[in-house]
This record gives sequence, structure tokens and C-alpha cells, in this order.
Amino acid sequence: MSGRHVSVVIVGAGFSGLGTAIRLLQEGHRDVLILERADEVGGAWRDNTYPGCACDVPSRLYSFSFAPNPAWSRRFAPREEIGQYLRRCVDEYDLTPNLRLGCELQRATWDSERQRWDLRTSTGPLTAGLLVLAQGPLSEPAVPSLPGLDSFIGEAFHSAQWRHDLDLSTKRVGVIGTGASAIQFVPHLQRTARQVTVFQRTPPWIAPRRDRVIPLWQQRLFRLAPPVQRLARGWEYLAREATLPALLGNRTMSALGQREALGHLHRQVADPGMRAKLTPDYGLGCKRVLLSDDYYPALGQPNVDVVTDPITSVGPDAVLTAPTAAARDGDAVAEHPVDVLIYGTGFRVTDATYAQQVIGADGQSLSEVWEGSPQAHLGTTVAGFPNLFLMAGPNTGVGHTSLIYMIESQIDYLLSCLRLMRSRGLTAVEVRAEAQYAFNAELQSRMEPTVWAAGGCVGWYQDRTGRITSIWPEPTWRFRRRTRAFDPRQYVLTAEGAAPPRPQPSGRTARNSEG
Repeated sequence: MSGRHVSVVIVGAGFSGLGTAIRLLQEGHRDVLILERADEVGGAWRDNTYPGCACDVPSRLYSFSFAPNPAWSRRFAPREEIGQYLRRCVDEYDLTPNLRLGCELQRATWDSERQRWDLRTSTGPLTAGLLVLAQGPLSEPAVPSLPGLDSFIGEAFHSAQWRHDLDLSTKRVGVIGTGASAIQFVPHLQRTARQVTVFQRTPPWIAPRRDRVIPLWQQRLFRLAPPVQRLARGWEYLAREATLPALLGNRTMSALGQREALGHLHRQVADPGMRAKLTPDYGLGCKRVLLSDDYYPALGQPNVDVVTDPITSVGPDAVLTAPTAAARDGDAVAEHPVDVLIYGTGFRVTDATYAQQVIGADGQSLSEVWEGSPQAHLGTTVAGFPNLFLMAGPNTGVGHTSLIYMIESQIDYLLSCLRLMRSRGLTAVEVRAEAQYAFNAELQSRMEPTVWAAGGCVGWYQDRTGRITSIWPEPTWRFRRRTRAFDPRQYVLTAEGAAPPRPQPSGRTARNSEG
């Protein structure tokens, strides 16, 4: 593989990487290579093996539109079935010859003279005409930095690196974080561990999950009559889109959603003191709304404690907490003995390390250009980085429906670009800085009335500057409409044989011009 040139290199073999490769092959692009650092495909669904791991998007929406799966066993698919689905896609679309497992991208540098990407990988060098970053937003665990953590003598691990070899039946387990993963594995811990202490910084909004088994007759119907499954998928899509106004600032719909979530809390938690701990003080949807029918009951069991005081430090065999005011004075510190620590603290969504490894036309990395606040045009292309495409990039996340819909829209955009490059004999395309700036200025303006910006919380939807750079603030069909066709007027185009253009202002320069 050393020194090989590939027309399109894709990094990551999860939903976005595999979906991109399948559609490229369908369009006749044969010189495609997928680099995957692990030894198996699957992305987040390969890595997250914690007990109870399942999707929180209805399974009708959680597959490629071009590769429907009639065999989902439940309304919310468990991770094992999602992994099986992705491996089946590899087999059905014959992706194995295009896969390089155990191959990690270590550095990517744009060569302006040769109009290509120079790639350094763990298995040797490559060059690429186009580079598609498809690592996904949930690929790098976020591990908290707590004083004294190095002194802890017990086992400590992130939920995405679950230690199945540990027998927790005699252990006192501390759980740090109460996000989407924690509410799935905490009920399991309650049933298996000696004692569970949940350290909660902010209570999440939780709605009823209403999971159910999909009957065999319905699975057979979907298999024998694909149009019926497409109709069911379309109905599910419309139902999910109908909930979006609650997140975009519609107070009536938000109040209805809050009423449902609070009713769920009151039905499942009888103790007023516990209910007070678990009642959010911010707008519904400001952080991700979670779905569970067994999390609240688990917290009410005798072997579970919920601690809401901030963590001050970690000792050799305990976590220390104190009320915020008391912590400043060193008083009222409580000690919570633990043998095992599990981090349910999510992922590095807005500060992923891959951005440090991708070097653009002016010698700056994505990380240096973004300065902690990721920006892209249509969440897909970045000024200063020719022939680079991001899948599930900045502001393409969705809190109410399936990310796969957004990914497929980006794939269509990439294919439209490649058609243009073929027809015009282009070697490079680079989004104009002014086009990227105008798009992001419009995006942030639309963000202002939404719950993500005005809901009174701090969460992973925000980057470290406070900007909302994870979420798309409109109906998803509008994103699809905007990505349906590649607009060459928004790009600097380089034809074969032409001198490479001088570097234009990067995304960082464009952002600084905001004043």
C-alpha cells in the first residue's frame, strides 16, 4: 500500500464512511479506499458495548434509505443489531476490497503543487485526490479532568471502553455523568453492582421510551412489500419533524413536551426530595432529551445514591464532593467510597483531535483555523482545505430525528461535486471564505431563538466559545434542499493543468472579520 494514489480516501467505517463508499461505488467511482483504525467496521456501534446500549432514534429511520432493513426486532434497535446491519452492508455491497482495517490516519497535508492530499497512516503513506473525513462526532471519548484522579487505586473507564472482564457484584461503583449512555447502563449497574453512586451535575430531561417488539408479521410485510416500509419510514420522519418547533422556540409545544416529561418523572419517582434532584432547571431540549422507562426506577432502589453536589476531588478509594459555596471554604466535604469509576461523560464533539492532524493549503491545521469553534460550509467543506469533505461535520447534528438523513444529504452533495469535477476536468475545489462566512452568519442568526441558545444550559451542543456548532437549527428537509446540488459559484475551481490558486483567507480569518 506504500505510496499508492487513490482517487477518494474515506476515513472511518461507521455509518457515514460506509454510506459514502457505497454511493460512490454505485456512481461508478471504483478507486475508493476506506481507512479504519479498528479491526472491524461499525464506528460508535462497534465501540460502545456497555450493557443496555441501544439507539434512541426509531429503527425505521436508522438505516440507509438505499439499504432498508426490514428485520429490526424492536422500535429502538439494540447495538448488536445495528452492528450486524452495517456488516451486512459491507457484504451486500462488496466493500471488503475497499476496506483497510487496522489503518489509522496520522496526518493529512494538502499539496498545493500536485493538487492532492499526502496522507501518513499507521501502515504507510498514501496520496488522495479527495479526502472524506467520516470519523463521526461520537468517536473520541471525553474523560473528565478531576483533581486527584491519578491517585485513584481502583478501576476507571469510559462507557465507550467498557470493562466486561470486571465482576461488579461486590463493587461500589461511582458513575460520573448522566447523559444518553448513563441512563442506559445505570439500570444494569443497579441490578449487578453492590452499590451505585451517581454523580449528577445537571439532571437531564427524560421522556418515556415506549420501546416495543416489532412483530414478525410486520417484519415479513416489510420484507415482501418494500413500498410499505418506505411509507412507514416516511410517516416516522414526518412525526419526528413535527416535534422540531418545540426546539426552535415555540413555547406552546415546548410546554407540552415539558409537561409530558415532568409527568413521567412524577409517575416514576414518588419521593419529593428525589424528584427535586431530578427536575431540570433549563428548557426542554437545551441538552439532548433522553428516552428511558427504567432509569428513574433504578435511581429509587436501596443500592443507588444520587449525589448532586459538585465533585471537588478524587481520592485513592473515594470521590469527594461539597456544595458549591462550602467547597470554596473547604468545609462540608462529603466522602463517597467507590471501588470502580465509570465515566458517562460523552464524547469530544466540538474539539476532536483529528482536526489537529489535517493541514490545509496555508499550512494551518483545522484545529488552528477553527480555534475551538468548528465551522464549515453546509457542514461539509472548509475554506483553506481544498478537496476535503466532512461527513457529520459542524452544525449537521440533529436532536429530534436521525443523523443518517443528514449524512445522506452530504453524500449527495459530494456526488454532485464529483460530477462537476468530471465534466469540467477539475483537479480541486475549495469553498470561498466569504461563502462559508455568510452561511455560518446566517446559521448563528437562526440559532438565537432556539432552545439550544436560549434554553439556559451549557452542554455539548456548544463549543468552548459558547457558539452552537453541533446542531442544525431548521427542519432537516431544508438541509437536504440546500445540499441537493453543488453550487460552483461558491467555490474556487482549479482545472487540470492550471496553476494552483494562491491560498485564500482561511475560515479563521473569515471569522475574525466579524469583529
